[in-house]
Amino acid sequence: MTDPNAQPYAGPPADGAQPYAAPAAGGGQPAPAASAPLSAAEDAQWAMLSHFLNVIAVIPALIIFMMFKDRGQRVAVESKEALNWSINIAGVVIVLNIANVILGFIPVLGLFAWILVTVLLFAIYIAHIIFCIKGGMKVKDGGSYRYPWNYRWIK
Repeated sequence: MTDPNAQPYAGPPADGAQPYAAPAAGGGQPAPAASAPLSAAEDAQWAMLSHFLNVIAVIPALIIFMMFKDRGQRVAVESKEALNWSINIAGVVIVLNIANVILGFIPVLGLFAWILVTVLLFAIYIAHIIFCIKGGMKVKDGGSYRYPWNYRWIK
């Protein structure tokens, strides 16, 4: 317990004393150190992973691109390609899912269209997985991979 008769704060500084200490010269956080460039093996590894992890979603390719684009030339090119592909696939899947929901409310013709769009979505997922694995294998073997029908949003 605290003493109820105590003052709630320490009083003003004594005569002649500075109320606050002067900040240190150049104070604050030190500047972040520049990231070291990736070795050739690390560059190839992250370039390969950008394609393989692209199977999951757009997020891994985005993280790899943002973290390593300035640290290795190969990972910058391959992760940008994988990110562009996953952005395109995500856009197509979103549009087809919206169409699927809308078509689901139309009676007879809508059921046929809904089945057709669902099969198309499944085919897109399978093609996405195949192209991502194919890209990862090509990069693993030392090559570079360009996805087919890929609009490059990030130049």
